Amino acid sequence: MSDIHTIKNLRNNHGHSVNKISKDLNINWRTAKKYADHNQLPKESVTSRRGMMYQEKWGEIVSGWLSEDYRLKKKSRRTALAIFKELKELGFEGSYRTVCSFIECWKDTHQEERIDQGFERLEHPPGEAQVDFGTMEVVQDGEFKDVHLLIMTMPYSNAAFAVGYPAENQECFLDGLQKLFKQAKGVPRAIRIDNLSPAIKKRKSRFQQAELTHEFQQFQNFYGFDVQVCNPRSGNEKGSVENKVGYIRYNFFPTAPVINSWDQLNELVSEKLNNDLLRPHYIQKVPIKELWQEEYPLLLALPAERYPVFKETQVRANKYNEILVDNRSIHVPFAKNYACLTAVFTWDTVKVVSPNGEILIEESRPYMNKKRSIPWTMILKDWKNKMNVMEHSRYWKYLPFRIQNYLNIQNREIRYARLNELLSLLTQYELSEISANYFELIGQESATEEYPIFWEDYDKLVVSKEEPSK
Repeated sequence: MSDIHTIKNLRNNHGHSVNKISKDLNINWRTAKKYADHNQLPKESVTSRRGMMYQEKWGEIVSGWLSEDYRLKKKSRRTALAIFKELKELGFEGSYRTVCSFIECWKDTHQEERIDQGFERLEHPPGEAQVDFGTMEVVQDGEFKDVHLLIMTMPYSNAAFAVGYPAENQECFLDGLQKLFKQAKGVPRAIRIDNLSPAIKKRKSRFQQAELTHEFQQFQNFYGFDVQVCNPRSGNEKGSVENKVGYIRYNFFPTAPVINSWDQLNELVSEKLNNDLLRPHYIQKVPIKELWQEEYPLLLALPAERYPVFKETQVRANKYNEILVDNRSIHVPFAKNYACLTAVFTWDTVKVVSPNGEILIEESRPYMNKKRSIPWTMILKDWKNKMNVMEHSRYWKYLPFRIQNYLNIQNREIRYARLNELLSLLTQYELSEISANYFELIGQESATEEYPIFWEDYDKLVVSKEEPSK
């Protein structure tokens, strides 16, 4: 446009001829004439395709074939070469490249299923809930642990309830729903879920409804709620709980919290969700708590008795008296003496019973102790280069208190030496072992601190407090 402006300026304001403009600007005479004496008006850029595929019947034929094929499995669809051969049999005189170009253009402007791909805005009647699992991580006993957070949202008010579990099996799912009902002090009239394996035996299809598992149907009948199963790959149908999963993870726990037990985690999550009720609703602009108080009376009443959540299965022991639980082998004394045993699972325990009713073992399920080590070697090496800010690291709060106090010293040279000492010890011990054997490994060195802590006296004091008074 700047060149066009220059041409018009020379022609209209300076009186230059077209020949002079052409010579001065070193452009073609026709170009100078076009822009000097004619107006350039904007036009609608409507692309009209030309060629035999668009102007004759061939394009319409191929479009019909492609629409039909995309209703079939991919292996049953015709290739571009097969389409070209069929067109030749009908008298098509164009080239294979022409057909391929038309097919590529058709795919760019058509979805695989020729239906409206936009989302439909869903209504959320009060008293209905959505449920799904989300994942997060916590730190327990100095190690990472994966948590599967079962979340229930009430889309009408945007109130939410959550409880954490170590897995997403049926025992955790049903026990979690029971706890969520208790938190809400009522049972939703309907619950929308996706194709969760603990609840769905056969997925929903275009022509058939989803089939629920026997255990989930029994649970549903006890509490009296309806079940709405989402279509496959349609997360938008339960967008409230999908959004809440990310909201909890990124707003409540941007770093993994330190916990001592599952009960402590659930109390922490519950407290944060209760505080979140004071937040304004994203559409109605009133506190969520007010909408929840309006919605709560529509819930079903909790039954008087508690629903027992467990699963029984028949197991056989191998020659080493071991059975398989949660993909791990556990030892059961005298298990090989019986042809068949009964394993009773709750969300956190497993009990093995003989045919005579004798309890052979009852202990925590193997996944209760499933953890991942924090990569302290890599972290400490990084801290050596960032000693001024290591107290602000996301991992600082995960250090055992003794090690934290040991590193929390102002003298940079001593801090650097202590980091090296810990790195050397980590080649032989875990950090928890270093903390437990603090006096034998590094405890004496802390005497150089400005304000030393005498851990032996502290431990004696703790022990004396724990002893019962005589």
